[in-house]
Amino acid sequence: MYTTFYQDHAIKTKIPDDAEGKICWKSPANIALIKYWGKETGQIPMNASLSFSLKKSVVKACMRYKVSITGEGGLQSFKVNGEENETFARRIKDYLLSLYPYFPCLGRLDLEIETHSTFPHSAGIASSAAAFSALALCLCSLEEALYGGKNQDEDFFRKASYMARLGSGSACRSVYDGFALWGETRHYQTGSNLFATRLFEQDVNPLFNTLQDAILVADSSAKKVSSSSGHAMMKNHPFRESRIEQVELNMQKFLNAIKEGDEKTFVEVIENEALTLHGLMMTSDPGYLLMKPGTLEMIEKIRNFREETGINVGFTLDAGPNIHLIYFEKDAKKVRPFITSGLAPYCQNGLWMDDGMGTGPGKINNL
Repeated sequence: MYTTFYQDHAIKTKIPDDAEGKICWKSPANIALIKYWGKETGQIPMNASLSFSLKKSVVKACMRYKVSITGEGGLQSFKVNGEENETFARRIKDYLLSLYPYFPCLGRLDLEIETHSTFPHSAGIASSAAAFSALALCLCSLEEALYGGKNQDEDFFRKASYMARLGSGSACRSVYDGFALWGETRHYQTGSNLFATRLFEQDVNPLFNTLQDAILVADSSAKKVSSSSGHAMMKNHPFRESRIEQVELNMQKFLNAIKEGDEKTFVEVIENEALTLHGLMMTSDPGYLLMKPGTLEMIEKIRNFREETGINVGFTLDAGPNIHLIYFEKDAKKVRPFITSGLAPYCQNGLWMDDGMGTGPGKINNL
């Protein structure tokens, strides 16, 4: 059923013989506050997730296209930050091949793709989510350039989200600004397993549009267990069903908190979600641990700071050791000195990045 979702949107194979051009988009990384862990066939999430897109941590992608002389198009080159990347290029080639049913014209076009990231690959930010969402947006713009269509309307972004999901699950959330929900949940009617949706403005207290994210790098080395392997372990995980039910309870608390401006509950939920994610890893078969000593030290420091000051600041983690310190802009004058003096000493080489909620993706002229 999932492969036919955009059957009506599949474009023609006929294109002008002189079709040639360049399309560029930038798309943000996102940080999940309600975590997605475990997936079914076809990049379908085991449970719903909810994130917000970042402002400074973005991937820019440029796609050059022209009609293939041989009539058999494909990816001709792929560069990351100006350098060839064969490993990621193979992944992109497979991704593009999987999209032929949706974009038949890809079989007739030669493509050159280059991406540039504004953040280090090992900084604890999901670069693949930003990259695949940027590529999906480029592909949807390519469709419009070749065949016309409405310019970046709601359906455009929904289709881009759908296509981004096929490359990297969490990429579907990076297509939107603000809070994005991916996955079916009984607590939000628009939730879908096929694409992400942005939360309605009336469901978010303005306070929560000022979220800040300090990304604290406890360790930048490669993970011993990939996220793909971790997702696969959830299939037979002993806590699988209880985790699905926990997400529903946390989703309800979270949605109520951001609508009512409840900072305390918001912090409680995001920390519970982060620790649960790592608890699921530790109780997998085989179990594994991604947190590092610096991770635990910073968690203790954050909780002590919150208790001593009464400031509602909290943490989350993705599938890695690095901390995302989440706080409100109104508290920045007190929180940022705490970061530099209390947390940065526990970061690898003092590395941390200052970020926050952004305005979502955008079309650009060049990298």
